[in-house]
Amino acid sequence: MSPISTLPSLDSTYAISAQQQTEYQKNGHILLRNILSEEEIAVYREVIVAAADRFNTEKRKMEERDTYGKAFLQIMNLWEVEEAVRQYTLAKRFAKIAADLMGVERVRLYHDQALFKEPAGGHTPWHQDQYYWPIDTNNTITMWMPLVDITVEMGMLTFASGSQELGFLGNLAISDDSEEVLGNLVKEKGYPISQPASMKAGDATFHAGWTLHSAPGNNSSNMREVMTVIFLADGAIVSEPKNQHQEADLKRWLMSKPVGSLIDSALNPLI
Repeated sequence: MSPISTLPSLDSTYAISAQQQTEYQKNGHILLRNILSEEEIAVYREVIVAAADRFNTEKRKMEERDTYGKAFLQIMNLWEVEEAVRQYTLAKRFAKIAADLMGVERVRLYHDQALFKEPAGGHTPWHQDQYYWPIDTNNTITMWMPLVDITVEMGMLTFASGSQELGFLGNLAISDDSEEVLGNLVKEKGYPISQPASMKAGDATFHAGWTLHSAPGNNSSNMREVMTVIFLADGAIVSEPKNQHQEADLKRWLMSKPVGSLIDSALNPLI
C-alpha cells in the first residue's frame, strides 16, 4: 500500500462547462472523461482495492445469493476506516464537480461505497438510489468511477435519460420486483437508454438520486472494480423515513439526526 504522504492530491479543479451542467440537469446523468490521470487512478486503485478486500464481508458462493447479492460486492464507507481512501472520498475535485453539476455552492458527503461486480456476477436491476435515503432535497448526486478500464460486458452502468423527473416511485428496493416494475416504466415512458461502450479508469459518471439506472451482469473474466461517492447539497434536511432502508440509513449515515434537522453530522462533512 502506498504511504499516505505519497498519495497525489486531488484538490485541483476539473472544469465543468455550462453545456455540461445543462446536459446533466436535462438527462439526470453525465459521463466525464479523465477526471483522474492514469497515475492518480493507479495509486488510488491500489489503496481502495486493498481496503475493499480487507473489509468485504460477503463470503457466500454466487449460487447461494439472491439477485441483490449477485449484483455486486458492496463495501461501505471505507473513508471511515482507511486514511488513504479518506483522501479519495473527500477530494475537493470530486465535490466541486458535484456542486457545479447540481448548481449549488457547497456539498456534503453522504457516504462512499466500493461496488465490485465479480466475474459471472449478476445484473443490477433498475432502481433509484434515493429510494434508500431519508434526505429532503432533490440535489443529490452519485459519482461512479471505474478503477480499471471497463466495457459493456463487464457490467456498464445504464441510465434512463430524463427519468429523474419522476421523483420517488414507491418502495422498490433493488430486486427482481424493481427490475420488472421500473423496467416496464422506462419502456412505457420511452426514456432514451444511455450506456457508454467503454470507460477508462479515472473516467466517471455522475447521476441524480432519482435517475433510474441499471447494469448488466459481468460476462468477462475480470472484476469490475468501481468506487462511488454520494454527495448532497449543503443545507439539506433529514426527512421522515419512508421504508426500513431509510430508517437504517438514518441511523448509520446520518447518525440518527432528528427528522427536520440539518444534515451536518460528523459522517457528513462539508467538502
